[in-house]
Amino acid sequence: MKRFLGAMCILALTALISVSGLPQAQAQDNKVIKMGTMAWEDLKPMSLISKNVLEDAGYTVEFNEFSEWGIAFAAMTRGDIDILISQTDYVTQDYWDKNKNRLEKLSPVSYGLYQAFAVPSYVPINSVEELNENTEKFGGKIIGVEPGSGLMREATTAVDQYGLSLKLVDGSTAAMTAAVKSATDRQEWIVATMWNPSWMMLRYDMKFLSDPKKIFAPAQAYHWIARAGFSAENPHAREVLASVFVPIDDVAAMNVKINDGMTMEDAAQEWLTSNADLLARWARIGDKK
Repeated sequence: MKRFLGAMCILALTALISVSGLPQAQAQDNKVIKMGTMAWEDLKPMSLISKNVLEDAGYTVEFNEFSEWGIAFAAMTRGDIDILISQTDYVTQDYWDKNKNRLEKLSPVSYGLYQAFAVPSYVPINSVEELNENTEKFGGKIIGVEPGSGLMREATTAVDQYGLSLKLVDGSTAAMTAAVKSATDRQEWIVATMWNPSWMMLRYDMKFLSDPKKIFAPAQAYHWIARAGFSAENPHAREVLASVFVPIDDVAAMNVKINDGMTMEDAAQEWLTSNADLLARWARIGDKK
């Protein structure tokens, strides 16, 4: 009899919560979401912002950092983490295609990831097709980054497809950054392989050259991905995550501050403080109607 009465009490309490109009997360104050992230200047701040939003909605978030995509995807397929921000359309397409039967794609969290040839804004050309006629002004070279990277593969294809007379010089991101700084300090012409979001695009006032042949991949989105079954098990958390969107320009601006010495945690917190009104709107979207 006592067991029966206890069960009835639990059912009554559940029904009361259901009809009260309270956010679902309030009934799940101790619900744990295991969030993964790469310790990178674009991904980690967005993940930290989302962690804060989930915690404000009543969830406990366990935060796990990874150094390689392969390790992160393996952890998700095993269920060691629940959710992860990734660029499945290009950067991590191979990992996504290999594991997508065991994963879910949830919602975009930012949009505008792009990589191509870029020049300082004071250089009066706007297209890759204009490079050859200015070969000498660019010193006959395009400053690249690490050989074997996706960006360098596309850059190599672009040099071939556009019949460029400039030589693509590989090296390192640090060397490319130093070359861009040196050229912009002197207001000299330079063309380099670059990406957005990046503090370099803002710090050195760079612009991408248009790519009429569409050799470089189009602008990409950052998506939340999850282990299979996450949405069905956590519909409210999925809805909360779907409310979060961080503009790519804001991500780049945070990257500038991080490069200047601010921690990723502080950069994310500053963004949260500066966008309190937006967070309040997200909170209303995440409330169960």
